[in-house]
Amino acid sequence: MDFAEVFPNEVPGLPPVREMEFSIDLVPGAGPVSVAPYRMAPAELVELKGQLKDLLEKQLVRPSVSPWGAPVLLVKKKDGGSRLCVDYRQLNKLTIKNKYPLPRIDNLMDQLKGASVFSKIDLRSGYHQIRVKEGDIPKTAFRTRYGHYEYVVMPFGVTNAPVVFMDYMNRIFRPFLDKFVVVFIDDILIYSRTPEEHGEHLRMVLEILKAKQLYAKLSKCEFWLDEVKFLGHVISTEGIVVDPAKVESVL
Repeated sequence: MDFAEVFPNEVPGLPPVREMEFSIDLVPGAGPVSVAPYRMAPAELVELKGQLKDLLEKQLVRPSVSPWGAPVLLVKKKDGGSRLCVDYRQLNKLTIKNKYPLPRIDNLMDQLKGASVFSKIDLRSGYHQIRVKEGDIPKTAFRTRYGHYEYVVMPFGVTNAPVVFMDYMNRIFRPFLDKFVVVFIDDILIYSRTPEEHGEHLRMVLEILKAKQLYAKLSKCEFWLDEVKFLGHVISTEGIVVDPAKVESVL
């Protein structure tokens, strides 16, 4: 089976309707909050205009008349590009927190003992692959120099987004968890005892991603490794150690 469509250069657009939507439940008595746009340098405005155009073309955002409105800023990425980030701090203060548990990293690591072959899959714009519940879309509204918009998909920066995505990933990979798959939000690690097993395990994971129309970033994925870095650890047949690069960054 061909899995090329799991690794597109860009997320094609609006994700399919899934069994899970992102909802924003507010504390009692909370009302709309609107904050003035932040000042941006001319070069940032050019970048902002380009990113808004891209989001609109992919139908990930749409024009808004919502009474809500958060400011935006551009944050530098490791690859030198910029990510459009909405400052949802005021909305987050008014949102009821979802208590779905993120897994303990030490528990995840315990599952990997005895494995000798690893592959790592990094989902592309993971949060954008889940839609926002229609009635909650206005709460995601953001204000810019070029207009007022709202997210149709789960945006970065909203409280509960990591745990909602974690919940969804656990649901779709539940039969494989603690057998040959470890998931942490949008990072997937496949681990096997033998190369033969690994080929089958990898195929099963890619079939799920293909069926669910979830997309991965090929440049950030690694396959058929005997040593892998995952969640701040180096994992191999020799065992699991804390990634020295992470230790140096702390020191």
